[in-house]
Formats: sequence, structure tokens, C-alpha cells
Amino acid sequence: MRPELVVEVSRADFVLVTLFLGGGAAWLTGRSIASTWRPYRQAVLYALLLGCVVRFFHFALFEGTLLSLHYFLTDTAFLVAVATLGFRAERARQMATRYGWIYRQSGFFGWLEDSAGSRSGEP
Repeated sequence: MRPELVVEVSRADFVLVTLFLGGGAAWLTGRSIASTWRPYRQAVLYALLLGCVVRFFHFALFEGTLLSLHYFLTDTAFLVAVATLGFRAERARQMATRYGWIYRQSGFFGWLEDSAGSRSGEP
């Protein structure tokens, strides 16, 4: 894959703005949406807005192209993926913590229904 298909500015600028700043904001956005029990579609909406912000930062700080659909979609796809991971991680923690008598956490991003024999208070 040619590097210019993903990175418009230098790689260091891409890592700083898109991966570090944008990715961190997307992770926290996904977690905060899940922690307030709002639907997943809001996390996607906020990730789209973060994509606009990341594009603006590339434009304002590093002389990137502001209105580039290709680079906007590249940045936003990454941000939606990270927001989704943050959302799932927080929701899995919530389900296992708040509904521990029904669910247990399965991995970092999922939960399973607890087996009937391990529930407390059942014969």
C-alpha cells in the first residue's frame, strides 16, 4: 500500500494528530457515551464530528488539505473504530459490574450470560 493513500502530511504529524490526539478523544468519547447508557449511534455521530476536527487540525497546523473526502474518510474510519472499541469496553465493564448476577465479563469487549449453577441465591 502506498503511504500517501493514508498519510497526507508527514507520518509524525499523522501519528500525533490522528492516532494520538484523535484516537484518544475517540476512545474517551466512546467510553463516556456508554457510561451514560446512551445508544451506540451517538458514539458514531461524535466520531464523525471528531473526524472534522482532526481534518481541521491537519489543515491549520500542518498545511494539509481541509476539504479532502479521501483523507476525511481515512481519519474518520479510524476514529469510529476506536470509539467503538471504547464503547464496547465500557459497556462490557458496566454489564458485568451492574448486572453481576446475570452477566460476567468475557474478555475486554464482551459479556456472557452467567450459567444458572453459579448464580447466587438459586437452589
